[in-house]
Amino acid sequence: MSFNMGEDMHLNYNVLIVDDVVENIQIAMNMLREENYNLTFALSGEEALALIKDNHFDIILLDIMMPHMDGYAVCETVKKIEAYKDVPIVFLTAKTDIDAITKGFNLGAVDYLIKPFHAEELLSRVRTHLELYRAKCMLEEHNLSLKAKVKYERKRVLDEVEEGQKEIIYMLTELIESCSQETGEHVKRVAQMSKLLAKYHPALSDDDVQNIFYASPMHDIGKVTIPDAILKKRDTLTPEEFEVMKTHTTAAHKFLKGSRRKIIQAADVIAMNHHEKWDGTGYPKGLKGEAIHIYGRIVSIIDVFDALTHERYYKEAWTVEDSLAYMKEHTGTHFDPSLIDIFLEHQDEFIEIALSSD
Repeated sequence: MSFNMGEDMHLNYNVLIVDDVVENIQIAMNMLREENYNLTFALSGEEALALIKDNHFDIILLDIMMPHMDGYAVCETVKKIEAYKDVPIVFLTAKTDIDAITKGFNLGAVDYLIKPFHAEELLSRVRTHLELYRAKCMLEEHNLSLKAKVKYERKRVLDEVEEGQKEIIYMLTELIESCSQETGEHVKRVAQMSKLLAKYHPALSDDDVQNIFYASPMHDIGKVTIPDAILKKRDTLTPEEFEVMKTHTTAAHKFLKGSRRKIIQAADVIAMNHHEKWDGTGYPKGLKGEAIHIYGRIVSIIDVFDALTHERYYKEAWTVEDSLAYMKEHTGTHFDPSLIDIFLEHQDEFIEIALSSD
């Protein structure tokens, strides 16, 4: 049941009065109508809960002693409703009973009023609790808005940082291409195939896939420190020259190790790990098995496969069949067996990428 104060008047708050005595409700409503509240009443706890279910009230004036369902049971039920966890409940009682009042506070009530009501006291208590409730709602709304703004701003900044990383990577890739067009095409294919292999790995997330895609083009960035006489030599490298060539991994690490950005960190890991071998005979650290980072193990497979299927200064391009045979032959020595299984299962997709720029 509701008492509307008039269609043309602005109703600031919705007030629910619950009491099994009609006269008590009439007295309270006569006092409260001065404040232009939207007044609703219920004559039982059950009726009150039905109204609460279908409406929102800003304050509830709740009689304690009612038949069937008393005020305590109503209060306890109301406070379990998420939308009402902060709505003030003021108990109405015919006498000052400390135990009864304490029980009400423990159930979530914020205040109590002694019958018979005094107009000024009733109006003041209701007004105070409504203002406190409104302030709390406004503060919560402000905090939510502030959190949303902070979240948006943080995402914007992180997006800008990530785009900056990608731009740096693009420029570094261009630097690699300036050294050798062959190498530039190679890093692009490696990025695509590494992303594909990472996508099919069951333990890697979407973030891992993106990290590998953007970071893998820098796997050979350290080669910019290698003299052209070694880098572009058409004959087999001497042991001394090979030792120099091996330093491109640690040179890259020196460039990249100081970053706290995830893509650059991923590039550092890949540059340092992609020449390690599953059996521990790789370089620069001689890591073995799963001690080699998964990013490095992925790029190692892709780097070799792409190198085999394309012409280099020192070799002709191998056929796809011979290249696949090499990958299988070196499974468990050079390459991670589980990754080779994934690679071979989807070999047609990798072959298509490897030959796409031919």
